[in-house]
Amino acid sequence: MSALKNDLLLRALRGETTERVPVWMMRQAGRYLPDYIKLREKYSFFERCMNPELATEITVMPVHQVGVDAAIIFSDILVVPQAMGMEVQLIEKIGPVLPDPVKSAADLKKLCVPDVKDTLNYVFEALALTKKTLAGAVPLIGFAGAPWTLLCYMVQGKGSKTFDAAKAFCYQQPEVAHQLLQMITDTTIAYLKEQVKAGADCIQLFDSWGGLLSPQDFENFSLQYMRQIVAALKDVCPVTVFAKGAWFALEEMAATGANCLGVDWCIQPARARQFAGDNITLQGNFDPAKLLAPIPEIKKAVKEMLGGFGKHRYIANLGHGILPNVPVDHARAFIDTVKEF
Repeated sequence: MSALKNDLLLRALRGETTERVPVWMMRQAGRYLPDYIKLREKYSFFERCMNPELATEITVMPVHQVGVDAAIIFSDILVVPQAMGMEVQLIEKIGPVLPDPVKSAADLKKLCVPDVKDTLNYVFEALALTKKTLAGAVPLIGFAGAPWTLLCYMVQGKGSKTFDAAKAFCYQQPEVAHQLLQMITDTTIAYLKEQVKAGADCIQLFDSWGGLLSPQDFENFSLQYMRQIVAALKDVCPVTVFAKGAWFALEEMAATGANCLGVDWCIQPARARQFAGDNITLQGNFDPAKLLAPIPEIKKAVKEMLGGFGKHRYIANLGHGILPNVPVDHARAFIDTVKEF
């Protein structure tokens, strides 16, 4: 395995001093890149995910085209429900559809905690091939969806702004909800450990819908399961936890033992640091929509963000995934401004 030529990200995750702030972007492998759009026209979403050569090609694109300091494997959080026995369709311009959602305890009997080496082997093959292809250029990030976020899709059956059906399920059938959350957690731990074995240098746990919960419900339905995942992984590799909208729990998330917390654009850097404390790296928090501003405005706003977070224990990123309509030169301006800071 090649020695890393650029280990800025891993050093920042470990809390070491870096010459400059490392930078990458959530959802950087994909939808805004013209070369990705060409592949999207030829292959369905899951064809792109399940073909290790295609997944590798997509993963390394932003490293060469926009100059990010890390690659994140091209995959999707919904491969886990799929591996557990659910049908998942990803429809362009509509999003995820799970036609047979979980409604009761009886539905759990159709699901299992799978042997991930069998059901998710294509992800591990993609990681191994990407690692080889990168040849030590930058670190490779593996990832999974947090149990609460996966439950949202598995119960709602599709995307939603409120996931009210998923929340109602948790309030009306809490025992079944916790049983499902534990199944997802057990699957995710096995899945992430195999990702590290296959070549991931670090992992990120995405709780996209954590911010829909009250602080008490966040602890009950989300954080207690993320805590199990962090505990199982933190001695294996550096772990980042990103719970969008859950800034109210930064202190509790910092206490999980994670190396890094992702923060969205709805909290000021100083406030995020105050809540999280000084012993953890922060990652974020540029509003992805701001990448649609004129380039001089992007540069000015990036410098303000960097000034707010400071250089130590910080990774520059967006506060959520890059939007499909962001021009590539705007994404590059974001990256370059961080590198020049």
